[in-house]
Amino acid sequence: MSDSKPRFNQLNLVVRDIDAALAFYKALGLTVQSDGGEWPPGSGARHVSLENGDGPLLELDNMKMARIWHGGRQEWEAGRDTGDTVIGFSLGSREEVDQLYRDLIGAGYLGRQAPYDAFWGARYAIVADPDGHDCGLMSPVDPAEKYTPET
Repeated sequence: MSDSKPRFNQLNLVVRDIDAALAFYKALGLTVQSDGGEWPPGSGARHVSLENGDGPLLELDNMKMARIWHGGRQEWEAGRDTGDTVIGFSLGSREEVDQLYRDLIGAGYLGRQAPYDAFWGARYAIVADPDGHDCGLMSPVDPAEKYTPET
């Protein structure tokens, strides 16, 4: 395992109504960092990033967006339309994502999304904690690795 430690850097909420959630968190005082609107065009998938000073980001995704980046959701969701949470941890490299995922799976934790090259340009994986909370493992974003996913 690498000597570097994952850094808690974001909380991702999968929400039923992204406009209502966005209005709530803006009223709470968070600042919109990015609101890319619908993406990919015509998909209905939406993502919003909010910030509150130097702390972790709060990321909001609607269900359609979550289905694009979180393959594990499709296994248990079975048509549910409820919210969910992903606790995000940043790592120093793409290789560290792969290694930490292997280490955690090897220790008996449940892999929910094997490492892959995500459309936003990072290496990304998801492992469930002992209570079933999803923990995202993400490398730095490499703009050269960005792509538009098929929906």
